[in-house]
Amino acid sequence: MYQIKTFGEPLKPFKTAKELAALDEEVNTFIREQKVEKVVAITDTATTEDGSTIGLIRTLLYKV
Repeated sequence: MYQIKTFGEPLKPFKTAKELAALDEEVNTFIREQKVEKVVAITDTATTEDGSTIGLIRTLLYKV
């Protein structure tokens, strides 16, 4: 069965690398703990406010 999971992370100026690493770890932990059989697709979408990027939503399409 295919399923979709989303993860979100607020972005702060000058801390983006750390926040992206934390988001990667959250997704990898989810994949391990849920025993994901196959990752079909993964996408990132930026969220904005007043023309500035303020967050990131990562969507994972996977098979268990």
